Amino acid sequence: MKELHLDLETRSSVDISKGGVYKYASSPDFDILLLGYSADGGEVTVIDLASGEVVPDEVLRAIVSDDVIKWAHNSSFERVALSCWLRRHRPDLFVGYGIDGDPTRNYLDPVSWRCTMVLSAYNGLPLSLDKVGAVLGFEEQKLKEGRDLIRYFCTPSRTEGRDWNLPEHAPDRWEAFKAYNTRDVVVEMSIHKRLQNYAVPDSVWQEYHLSEEINDRGIMIDRRLVEQAVRIDEQTKTALMDEMRTRTGLDNPNSVTQLKDFLNDNGMEVDSLGKKEVAGMMKDAPEDLAQVLSLRLQLAKSSVKKYTAMLASACDDDRCHGMFAFYGANRTGRFAGRIVQLQNLHRNEMPDLEQARELVRQGDYDTLSLLYDSVPEVLAELVRTAFIPAPGYKFAVADFSAIEARVLSFLAGEQWRMDVFHNGRDIYCESASRMFNCVVEKHGQNAHLRQKGKISELALGYGGSVGALKAMGALDMGLTEDELQPLVTMWRGANPRIVEYWWAVDHAVKKTVKRRVSTRVGCVGFEARSGMLFVTLPSGRRLSYVKPDVGQNRFGGESVTYLGIDGTKHWSRIESYGPKFVENITQAISRDILCHAMRTLSHCRIVGHVHDELIIEVGKDASLEAICEQMGRTPPWLPGIELKADGYMCQFYMKA
Repeated sequence: MKELHLDLETRSSVDISKGGVYKYASSPDFDILLLGYSADGGEVTVIDLASGEVVPDEVLRAIVSDDVIKWAHNSSFERVALSCWLRRHRPDLFVGYGIDGDPTRNYLDPVSWRCTMVLSAYNGLPLSLDKVGAVLGFEEQKLKEGRDLIRYFCTPSRTEGRDWNLPEHAPDRWEAFKAYNTRDVVVEMSIHKRLQNYAVPDSVWQEYHLSEEINDRGIMIDRRLVEQAVRIDEQTKTALMDEMRTRTGLDNPNSVTQLKDFLNDNGMEVDSLGKKEVAGMMKDAPEDLAQVLSLRLQLAKSSVKKYTAMLASACDDDRCHGMFAFYGANRTGRFAGRIVQLQNLHRNEMPDLEQARELVRQGDYDTLSLLYDSVPEVLAELVRTAFIPAPGYKFAVADFSAIEARVLSFLAGEQWRMDVFHNGRDIYCESASRMFNCVVEKHGQNAHLRQKGKISELALGYGGSVGALKAMGALDMGLTEDELQPLVTMWRGANPRIVEYWWAVDHAVKKTVKRRVSTRVGCVGFEARSGMLFVTLPSGRRLSYVKPDVGQNRFGGESVTYLGIDGTKHWSRIESYGPKFVENITQAISRDILCHAMRTLSHCRIVGHVHDELIIEVGKDASLEAICEQMGRTPPWLPGIELKADGYMCQFYMKA
């Protein structure tokens, strides 16, 4: 046996959407009900474990063998589920991987696992099995009634006196469930076969395996801090609600309708009670109403959701596993966050972070309330610090400095920017200096202009204009409408090669799509074949755009369109143009640089990564300088780019 296609149907009392597969599969009541498989492309066999059937030893040995390739759709689920099942039912066969003391030893080595979801994403297709089947037009598609069958057999029974619905409780539905399991294996095999000429490169599979290793290792939480934060949040909400009732006289101050009526009755006309709108109204509100609005903002704080997500997903080892989705963004191949979502944690800016953290750990609500104006804000700032290294370790947190700006400058050949990075100067100051034709220093001459340089850098690199500046918060930081268009003009004037690069890429993509010829702009190649537009990156990885076409946009000009998942998560035709393709390319190369750093540091215990940052558990004698040096090494496929990694050590995760 050389290749195995797998699909499992399982049950657990843990809600997988909240706890993730690791918590789900480690539950004492977790079990595998059906195991569907195809060996070397043969007929699909379904093993009915729930009815007493036994998985043949040949199949089990193939599952644990690194010499047999295992395929599944979202294979993380199958691999983790089988790891937990084998540890419990066939410990004689189970062998973990990693080194002693490393949590990865609890799971099957991912090295021989492949994923049709990654294969689909790599080729610009949807991630879900049913959507891929529909897009590719398979006659055999995922059965839509599967969701009801899963709810019936895979979650605790709602029937009184029955823990689970078993095959004998609904024989017809059970046979339909087995057919559903069979169909999923068939669809997975069809995806693999259809896309066999558009294979994922070995280098990307190696990145996938490293990502799985990081998910297996997990990241530890300070359970005491998390539990106390949830408890303090409940106390805080009770106190805030009591104060709101006293100030407003309302039965339910959380009611949007009731609070709007109260504010209207007190002379404040309100259309929305969104956070941004409430913060704006507070500036001009009378003192008594400003207090009510402040209480509203504090009650609306959602930081505690992160703490509850940690508790929901942390396993018995107090580690949150499976926090990162490989190829979660199929346009660029970037990672996506899962469960706790480390990618959007609240920034911590408190000067006395450690003191506040200890007060929460001790559950000292009274002192917190005395020392801080807003306890919810304190809890929000402490979310990041809930992640801690294992005993005997500390965190080394290292990230790339201005990675996208460096990549974009390199691609476009904007030499003055590359000189800035080479000489270790501040890109925001230098950008402002060129825009305003004067010296701008961070804490010196014309320091006030640095912020304009910064917001221009962040908003305008990919063709953005006035709207992009507004979306980045230009008006909130004090800029006026009249200042925005001049900023756009000045930034583009200071970066002529970047502007040229946008339109060089635009021209190349249109030429490739219209004439079906290969083109190249610098180190990036474009090719159209078999109904696809491929963008080949310096690493050799490709970006894929399905069924590209050139048509007329709403302004009467030409634009490239392709099929993909749009902002509403529907498969539809998406319009694009040069600067947007440049954004995809820049972010994709930045992602490849991060993955190169992860592979360079794969001998370390990487427990997390956020955008351009790595979180590593290290021994007390580890060298931060060595870690940053290794992280900042130039990939062999991108010679000449200026990279720089900085970092810090800490005993809990924080933003230094």
